Amino acid sequence: MPNSRIAGTGSYLPAKVLTNKDLEDFLDTSDEWIRERSGIARRHIAADDETTSDMALVAVECALESAGCVTDDIDLIIVATTTPDKIFPSTACIIQRRLGIRNCPAMDVAAACAGFVYALDVADRFIRTGGATKALVIGAETYSRILNWEDRTTAVLFGDGAGCVVLEATDEEGVISTHVHSDGQFEDLLHVPKGISTGYKPEEAGGYIEMKGNAVFKRAVATLDSMARETLERTGFEASDIDWLVPHQANLRIIAAAAKKFKLSMDRVVVTVDEHANTSSASIPLALDTAVRDGRIKRGDLLLFEAFGAGFTWGSALVRY
Repeated sequence: MPNSRIAGTGSYLPAKVLTNKDLEDFLDTSDEWIRERSGIARRHIAADDETTSDMALVAVECALESAGCVTDDIDLIIVATTTPDKIFPSTACIIQRRLGIRNCPAMDVAAACAGFVYALDVADRFIRTGGATKALVIGAETYSRILNWEDRTTAVLFGDGAGCVVLEATDEEGVISTHVHSDGQFEDLLHVPKGISTGYKPEEAGGYIEMKGNAVFKRAVATLDSMARETLERTGFEASDIDWLVPHQANLRIIAAAAKKFKLSMDRVVVTVDEHANTSSASIPLALDTAVRDGRIKRGDLLLFEAFGAGFTWGSALVRY
């Protein structure tokens, strides 16, 4: 049975940058308040005519170049997103058409901020069972479309972007383990209350993100700690073996608290939330690509991905890069 490995990475952030200072112009907030509570300094916002698939395609092109492969090599496309281009078909199918790839499986995975880990888990299983040999695993989000820009508790936290990895079959060590979970009893703590079958109209009440921040924070920290321990216990590794923790980039306080519980110093944690805020399912591949391209993450490094999102959903992956 083959293993899977990350052959290449890519990412994209929209050109428009919205700083904390910019938010002060129309929100009752301040740069100091936002930084203190989240660690965020700026976020990127998609142009009016820029879609989730537009951003994903740029990330895909970067990842393909990084992996040294072409679209004809791809036989699986999985997109993690909760902000698709259309209700249907899937954004994965739209990307497939735009890349000129035909006949391979293409699907979206909706697991909010844990979406990329879920998508990686699915792609890894496809490859291990012989269902694919080279997959695009994409996280892409346009959260600015579902933000209430008059709500300072949520508008300051999110941004847009996309990240991608090329996952390929290998006989070498790559994706060592993945673990995904969910618990739907907490679904109303972080959600967009309305949906298609309940009469979604974003301009009416219930059409934008709503979050009970303190409850989400507490649950996230506790869950990320237990998730990391589960991964190590099942694989036989120690925390000291981890070269880099690459967490979901939601909030610097959550990241720091999780690293402290895990007894990891912050100089072994990839942090990019200050630059692009919470990009949901795009945040881990964005952070990974950043650290690969700036030379922090090198071939052979042992990486731990972990994410926590609405649902609640959560997941982790231990990866030899």
